[in-house]
Amino acid sequence: MHPARFFRLSAALLLGVFAGVLGAQQQGLPLAELGVGMYRIEAEVANTPQSRQIGLMNRHAMPAQRGMVFVFTQAASHCMWMKNTYIPLSVAFIDDDGRILNIAEMTPHSEESHCAAGAARYALEMNQGWFAAKGIEAGARLRGLDRLPPPR
Repeated sequence: MHPARFFRLSAALLLGVFAGVLGAQQQGLPLAELGVGMYRIEAEVANTPQSRQIGLMNRHAMPAQRGMVFVFTQAASHCMWMKNTYIPLSVAFIDDDGRILNIAEMTPHSEESHCAAGAARYALEMNQGWFAAKGIEAGARLRGLDRLPPPR
């Protein structure tokens, strides 16, 4: 690869990562460490009505091991959509016991609803394909949910 092209690509990648981190800081969201299988996830916590409504809207990048966990006030068949969201995402709906109910692939700027297959207490959004690339499927259990701040 030509050195100038490598530099431009490297700079663009660093800017994208910085923008993702800056997005979390701008929203003032707490971070939590979650795990599934042998993988660690640094998750921004959306546990208020406003943070759940905004989610990852208006962001253009998110680091590979970063995600956003939505903490709902009650377990229900919650739905997610991608209006004003630029990043292609995968969402895992998770029950009270930390088990993944189902995973959906979501397209940027789509108003299509993606809903939990059962009563979900949490939803975890990651970069699209993250769960599939790690071999994580429905039935897998997440760690660290018990340490999340309560929903408001």
